[in-house]
Amino acid sequence: MSSGYSSLEEDAEDFFFTARTSFFRRAPQGKPRAGQEDVEKEKETHNYLSKEEIKEKVHKYNLAVTDKLKMTLNSNGIYTGFIQVQMELCRPAQTSGKLAPSSNGCMNTLHISSTNTVGEVIEALLKKFLVTESPAKFALYKRCHREDQVYACKLSDREHPLYLRLVAGPRTDTLSFVLREHEIGEWEAFSLPELQNFLRILDKEEDEQLQGLKRRYAAYRHKLEEALSEVWKPG
Repeated sequence: MSSGYSSLEEDAEDFFFTARTSFFRRAPQGKPRAGQEDVEKEKETHNYLSKEEIKEKVHKYNLAVTDKLKMTLNSNGIYTGFIQVQMELCRPAQTSGKLAPSSNGCMNTLHISSTNTVGEVIEALLKKFLVTESPAKFALYKRCHREDQVYACKLSDREHPLYLRLVAGPRTDTLSFVLREHEIGEWEAFSLPELQNFLRILDKEEDEQLQGLKRRYAAYRHKLEEALSEVWKPG
């Protein structure tokens, strides 16, 4: 699928935040539930990284980069870099344009800051594809590959994707990001006009597919009839 590039820096007022928003968060209290240990370890590391540790990690990250999408560390301790997000939408998105139906499945490259949150990344993606639905209906997932197993974990809106990218390294076969709809009651979360709009989009896509098949088989029939006419042509 095609790849798209955009930057949260393109609209600084909406998406690019600086050091006034704290990059660190307190570790949650109490014992983590089963299955959350790896997540809690990441949060704990996130809390206590010093500027020197961040500098070292950014340096090692850039040494491992093979696609020129390196990170840049600023003097204030904030760093910028790139993440790639794959669109995995189960239903057509309501838009103000014509981009969203074809955006599903594509990989998008975003240039973000270490202070940008998951919520801001979701807003940026929806804005890019002219999606008019509420960002609350979507979630960003991290997909981890460990010991031949693939794990998907929904991220909190306050998580920082670039930090997760830094810790995991640049390899997308180790960690990747996916945008999906929230897994809540499927269609119950949407209004009747939204559902009707989904049906119109699906009807349009079905008709386009049908017309394409008709053209394909009409061309095949034409070639077959030409071949038969040559065979039965009187000598």
